[in-house]
Amino acid sequence: MTHVLAIDQGTTSTRAILFDGALSVVSRAQEEFEQHFPASGWVEHDPLDLWSTTAATCRAAIEKAGVRVEDIAAIGITNQRETTLVWDRKTGKPIHNAIVWQDRRTSDLCRTLKDDGFEEVVTDRTGLLLDPYFSGTKLAWLLDNVDGARARAEAGDLVFGTVDSWLVWNLTGGALHVTDATNAARTMLYDIRKGRWSQTICDRLGIPMSMLPEVRDSAAEFGETRPDLFGRPIPIMGIAGDQQAATVGQACFQPGMLKSTYGTGCFALLNTGETPVRSQNRLLTTIAYQLDGKPTYALEGSIFIAGAVVQWLRDGLKIIRDAKETHPLAERADPAQQVMLVPAFTGLGAPYWNADCRGAVFGLTRNSGPEEFAKAALESVGFQTRDLLEAMKSDWNAEAEAATLRVDGGMSASDYAMQFLSDIIGARVDRPKVLETTAMGAAWLAGQRAGIYPAQAEFAASWALERSFEPAMQDETRSAKYAAWQRAVDATMRF
Repeated sequence: MTHVLAIDQGTTSTRAILFDGALSVVSRAQEEFEQHFPASGWVEHDPLDLWSTTAATCRAAIEKAGVRVEDIAAIGITNQRETTLVWDRKTGKPIHNAIVWQDRRTSDLCRTLKDDGFEEVVTDRTGLLLDPYFSGTKLAWLLDNVDGARARAEAGDLVFGTVDSWLVWNLTGGALHVTDATNAARTMLYDIRKGRWSQTICDRLGIPMSMLPEVRDSAAEFGETRPDLFGRPIPIMGIAGDQQAATVGQACFQPGMLKSTYGTGCFALLNTGETPVRSQNRLLTTIAYQLDGKPTYALEGSIFIAGAVVQWLRDGLKIIRDAKETHPLAERADPAQQVMLVPAFTGLGAPYWNADCRGAVFGLTRNSGPEEFAKAALESVGFQTRDLLEAMKSDWNAEAEAATLRVDGGMSASDYAMQFLSDIIGARVDRPKVLETTAMGAAWLAGQRAGIYPAQAEFAASWALERSFEPAMQDETRSAKYAAWQRAVDATMRF
């Protein structure tokens, strides 16, 4: 058995990627699915869409590769994090749509808990902040707002899971209700130091602990697929939330190593080793990965809107038809204009954590057009990344200041965006040859567990650079641009 199948279940699409024994991509398949917006600030997915696209893309990737199912040693799963599902323990039927990580419907609940002084308890145990982003308050909302849900949960009839748990449940025919430590760490219900669910937090949110999945290592036995799905059972041996999987795929195994992934949102993780570092700048303390029962921790900064800002140019403003048009448009922008876009479409993430503000544009003139909007959209991602790195420098005793930033994700393919990123952070940006780092991380976790991929050191040595971007912007210009961004953010939050 020489292949590993990676499932990459994301916010707008599901992908399946088949890797060979050398961790090279053999085939891939992708399907988009519908997003549901039932109210302002609410975002949902149909759980059956998440499952059906997973099954379909897995079959398509295997068929495209022309390999036998018998050649696949293991499956690794990586998934959009924090997205919350509840389903019936016996039938597997969801009680409601999945509430997506971007959803802000629990803002009032979070505010009430903060006013009661509960955020200190949450941060101390979970490393997180009280924000609608995380799963805990989403789960509480489902129990309080779906008819009969609380009674069914208290009777033991309902189970909760993030997307990985939902997929494993369906892949195994309901045989296992499990998750891994990286996904558990994003629920706002898991004590990342003690390695167990927090009774205190669950009691406060009214969540029966019988609903919660068993937590395992990121590389572990997660059961086997139903024989009828792919023709024979395939072991599931790796699970990690998407940003943690990208950290693994970028081989950020040493303390001080830093990566940033540009997908729908942007997520920067700094490996802090065996010790969880408590942020003084409203970053998150989380688990980067857990192997052999031993967690490795990270500081994380989360930006809600990165690649999604380009989707907004396409679907909202309709000034582009394809994301590839953004780069040449931005290059034609008037350099004399300083249009600033703060893409707080679903609030601002780290280090601001303002759930209520919304997007804003500053500096418009009569001559502002698609070119200036495209430039402002791409630059907004660089500005937000600098916000995260400034906070990390402070929390990590400035050791991250000279660090090279490893990047991946769809937007990292844009030379324009990556050069501006290097310019505005004043540091080198390295883009790897393989941009499928999220799927690769999941594949390595599963393949290493299955015995067909090398250990950490050899895997890290195989990381290969495609291109480096060096800062070319003058310090004075960099400072002026970042100061303008900070003024724009401040005005956005005051509106």
